Amino acid sequence: MLMRTDPFRELDRLAQQLMGPGTWSKPSAMPMDAYREGDEYVVAFDVPGVTADALDIDVERNMLTVKAERRPVAKGDDVQVELSERPLGVFSRQIVLADTLDTEHIKADYDAGVLTLRIPIAERAKPRKISVGVGSGNKEISG
Repeated sequence: MLMRTDPFRELDRLAQQLMGPGTWSKPSAMPMDAYREGDEYVVAFDVPGVTADALDIDVERNMLTVKAERRPVAKGDDVQVELSERPLGVFSRQIVLADTLDTEHIKADYDAGVLTLRIPIAERAKPRKISVGVGSGNKEISG
């Protein structure tokens, strides 16, 4: 259902941490899980600290793109930052979806920092039984 991503993803993640926050032209990686649950394909993205209005989900043909932006928390003039480890900026993930998924009926839910997409399996891809007809009699070939 899903094409594997780059095997160097962990190396890319480490490089992103060292190089700083992502931008819209060069976003940081976003961790995800993908699995099949009944007649749906489920993809869950970790985007803690992102508001729902900072999420952007697009589907073009069979390419799913999820972008999220974690913005800095507004601070007053009397605030002095002692430590800042949580990454800010833009995070993105692109997934090539199989033709057996129904991209017209994707459902998205965002709860507790996890964006969950539920993509139904297309009817044409579901297993089905084919009945076998029995002929209505013997046919004779003459020649």
